[in-house]
Amino acid sequence: MKKIVVKLLAFFARRIIKKYNPMVIGVTGSVGKTSSKAAIDLVLSCKKRVRSSFSNYNNEFGLPLTIIGLKSPGKNFFAWLNVFWQAKKILFFRDQNYPEVLVLEMGVDRVGDMDYLLSIVKPDRAVLTNVSHSHIEYFGGLEQIKKEKVKLLKGLRKGGVAIINFDNDYIKDVKNDLKNPVLSYGINSQADIIAKDVNFVFPEGDLDEVFYGAIFKLEYKGSIVPVSLPRAISLPAVYSLLSAFSVAVSMGFHLIDLTDCVKEFKNPKGRMNLLKGIKNTVIIDDTYNSSPESSKFALDFLKRVKKDKNRKKFVVLGDMLELGHYSEEGHSLVGKKISDMDIDELILIGEKARDIGRGAIEGGFKKEKVFYFMDVSEAGLFVQNRISKGDIILIKASQGMRLERVVKEIMAEPNKAEELLVRQSSEWKK
Repeated sequence: MKKIVVKLLAFFARRIIKKYNPMVIGVTGSVGKTSSKAAIDLVLSCKKRVRSSFSNYNNEFGLPLTIIGLKSPGKNFFAWLNVFWQAKKILFFRDQNYPEVLVLEMGVDRVGDMDYLLSIVKPDRAVLTNVSHSHIEYFGGLEQIKKEKVKLLKGLRKGGVAIINFDNDYIKDVKNDLKNPVLSYGINSQADIIAKDVNFVFPEGDLDEVFYGAIFKLEYKGSIVPVSLPRAISLPAVYSLLSAFSVAVSMGFHLIDLTDCVKEFKNPKGRMNLLKGIKNTVIIDDTYNSSPESSKFALDFLKRVKKDKNRKKFVVLGDMLELGHYSEEGHSLVGKKISDMDIDELILIGEKARDIGRGAIEGGFKKEKVFYFMDVSEAGLFVQNRISKGDIILIKASQGMRLERVVKEIMAEPNKAEELLVRQSSEWKK
């Protein structure tokens, strides 16, 4: 049944692409795919009719479903028949509202995944956000991950443009192996499109009433425009917008137009979002997923937040999964990062997370400030009892750890969980 569904989805998706010929933006990378996809959608929607991948629809099911314009019906056989019926209608009767641009997240978990996705659709713009240790368990090494993801850049259609994060050491050299033009982005680097003088404003007051986010100067070919990015409190958010600006510039957008397009910017759920916590605390919700690299970005932001006698900093971290042989080292490196910070309490959840504690203690972090849990609910109640007015709590782990449950335990408005938190659908609550 699964093989038949996959083949039919690919069949219809290929023919829909051929009929409507939309501009296709393919996005891949070890981390930042979904955020970059959302940012590209936001920026291009200023002038174009755009559709982007639903949620994390980035595999052999999600990508063709996005092209068709429908969500997965799960295991409902009759609902799948309706999907294919709707796909036939799109082919036989021209849809005047079909998107001019498709922004497709293209994820790879194993060698060969990108080849299959490219057999369905080849992009006009290919964005590579970075190469890091995420999903390394199924590849064996960074070079294998890089090789698989670079296939997207090499699979561009004629006249296409490759867009790369020039600050990622693993990919900055790929431009030498590409036939298509390359546009690079970065922060204070030698990239084509640069974010300079990046500063973050942390809220001092009600989150709903004060500005917080990133402020920087966007530079391209000697032109500079100021950018104010509401609610963007991390470098990954800035990188996501830079990837979007790069795509837009490659399509003929002017810099001044881009600043107006980002006024409604909002991070996807579970990606460095500030939420109101109980007891007038602030939660940094980064529970969507985790890796050593993204953990360091989150900790860097927390380090920049001013601390005083009335504000404690709590870090709640869970296992980082799918790291394979790099697991112990990766967790330990995050711990060593914490040992260099002024953190009041470190709460760790899961067996692998114990290596974070070991790394922190070896780096000089006080052992009595580290607490271990195997149960997410117990950890949530513990955090609830430890925090007090003004405190800041960073919460982060891999998807499989479900630490959004800790966020829900201590958020001021749990009735808004479906609106604010990741993984709140009925499928995830089973």
